[in-house]
Amino acid sequence: MSPPTPRLRRALLVLTTALAALLCALAPLPAAPAAAAPDRDGPAGWTARPAGGGADRDARPYVYLEGTPGTALQDRLAVTNSGRAPLTVRLRGDGRAGAWIGFAADTVTVPARTRAEVPLALTVPADAVPGDASGEVVADDGDEEIRVPVRVRIGGPTLAALTVEDVEISGDTIRYALVNRGNAMLEPRLAVRADGMFGTLLDRPERPLPLELAPGRRVERTEPWPDAPALDAVTVRLRVTAPGGARDEAEASATYLPVAPVVGGGLLVLGGLALLGYGAYRRRRARRGDPEPPAATETGGTETGGAEPPGAGPADDGQPTTETRPLVKAGPLVKAGAES
Repeated sequence: MSPPTPRLRRALLVLTTALAALLCALAPLPAAPAAAAPDRDGPAGWTARPAGGGADRDARPYVYLEGTPGTALQDRLAVTNSGRAPLTVRLRGDGRAGAWIGFAADTVTVPARTRAEVPLALTVPADAVPGDASGEVVADDGDEEIRVPVRVRIGGPTLAALTVEDVEISGDTIRYALVNRGNAMLEPRLAVRADGMFGTLLDRPERPLPLELAPGRRVERTEPWPDAPALDAVTVRLRVTAPGGARDEAEASATYLPVAPVVGGGLLVLGGLALLGYGAYRRRRARRGDPEPPAATETGGTETGGAEPPGAGPADDGQPTTETRPLVKAGPLVKAGAES
């Protein structure tokens, strides 16, 4: 079979590349693992929580303070040792507001079956921006740690600003990011809508999200879509709001195609185009009357009309043949008998 022409080879290469790109685009991206939530229950045998919350541990779930820039705010942390041996914990602050905290003692030893209250002071920087700030108090016994949230409201004008960014559609999951662009603590609310070629596919009304977004914080989240279409072109719109007038919208588009039929159909089309191209190539050669390439001999050369193989003679047609011999030069004739 004759090799394909350069034009046919380029066409086949383009078709193969397009099919590979389509398969890569349809391959579902692996889902990102969900972030583990911090363990605030702490180890068995001791606890740490804001003091003065009463017997119910949820009565005061975090330290909450209010003040203006430059002021010092006071509170206490209660560490309870319910074990049978003394407990030693180290205290430190973490996060923006945590860096403003100082303790009466950074290391505290609590006797067995005893509760100790540790005074703490939070000094709001003089150049702090009005709004909300957050952080944590961390109690660590060397093996386990407990984190107590800290919320600070800084007096002055506040700005609530929220954006939704990086919206992506991956199979049955919608990914997006929320960013607090203001100086106030936000509790976002989310509404989701998806429209396809023939109408609305998804319409989830606005609902609160289970998170508090501190100023400057960015959180990546996912929205499940278990009944996503198998074949459609969709546009997903996300709308987020928060108290204080914060509001933003973003959208993303995606095309859903069943992978197996597309792969099989693409291979079938590719094979059909290759056969059609080869048939057109043979017909074009036949119309031009191009000779077929010479056939190769058993020794790898080509047949010629010249020399014959050694030992081969002319064909025998039944007629007598005359043998040709080399001429021999004769010497002078000598006449036999007597001279006359």
